[in-house]
Amino acid sequence: MKIPYILLVLLLLLSINTNSQNNTYLKQSPPSIMPEVFAPGIISKANLYEFGSVFNKDATEFYYGVNNDGKEEIRFTKLVGNQWTEPKTIMSHKKHGYNDPFLSPDENRLYYISQRALDGVSEPKDYDIWYSERTPNGWSEPINAGKNINTNADEYYISFTTNGTMYFSSSKIDNNFDIYASKMVDGNFQKAKRLPAAINTQSYEADVFIAPDESYIIFCANRKDGLGRGDLYISFKNKDGFWTQSVNMGKAINTKGHELCPFVTKDGKYFFYTSNQDIYWVSTAIFKDYK
Repeated sequence: MKIPYILLVLLLLLSINTNSQNNTYLKQSPPSIMPEVFAPGIISKANLYEFGSVFNKDATEFYYGVNNDGKEEIRFTKLVGNQWTEPKTIMSHKKHGYNDPFLSPDENRLYYISQRALDGVSEPKDYDIWYSERTPNGWSEPINAGKNINTNADEYYISFTTNGTMYFSSSKIDNNFDIYASKMVDGNFQKAKRLPAAINTQSYEADVFIAPDESYIIFCANRKDGLGRGDLYISFKNKDGFWTQSVNMGKAINTKGHELCPFVTKDGKYFFYTSNQDIYWVSTAIFKDYK
């Protein structure tokens, strides 16, 4: 029996789409609502501590932080043809480390944190937020994110809304980490504003992921209701534009260890985070349980 031409075209398109999906996310089988270690033996390794991670919007580039015997460095792998490249270190230094990579909304900048001195050669200082610009030959030399972001205290982790507002954490008040947001106006970050009490408390709040449309926020905190050394919490923005009281994401995500470094893929399907020194991922279908 002959198959109609239009059906053949549809089957071919479906095959192309399926093959493309199978090639993304390092060809890993998608997780359910039960968290799984991401790419064991490739990315998550027994002898390393893997930190923050980020995919580009097409899920064909992957950046992640690694503590390699006390040395913080950023590694990278990408899809070339039908194969992912061997992960390689793209940012490392003998004096200071690099960690917490995150791409800007247009993906032309790679942001990260580092104790790098402003002159690039002096002894390491407090953690600042830096970025490099994408060039035809790779990433540029580090550029400091500026005084509206960085202070004499530590600044950690980075994520962005679609319009370029940066969310990050800082210990600039009483040496206690809180979460801040800085709007991007005409290419410049504005003075950062501390988020309200629904998010920030007298406890530690850091490692923040903001949904691109600002509909929800996930962050690491160390609070009395926590299950371990650091837990992940979530808050949603209500119809009036205010954040709901942040809640612990519970035993489905958090353990007696340390959960941190949240990230949600651009397609909104998968939630990544670090747990007990490995990177995990889980379906974002789990988020409905927290609303």
